[in-house]
Amino acid sequence: MPFITELSRRINLYSDSAVKQILLTMNEKSNFIIEDLDDHNVVIKADEEWRVRRELEQELEKNTYSLE
Repeated sequence: MPFITELSRRINLYSDSAVKQILLTMNEKSNFIIEDLDDHNVVIKADEEWRVRRELEQELEKNTYSLE
């Protein structure tokens, strides 16, 4: 799971590069990324944090292999 640090009204989200690519794709639909810092860090709007977390979790579940 990504590591998140709050910076006043911004959130620094640290993740691996695969999760970051998912976040960049999600951002195309609704702009929540304020700044793309490097291969692992993006700054997002603080008021979008929980929505982004929920949507990211759903995307990660879609891409998870299940033995069922």
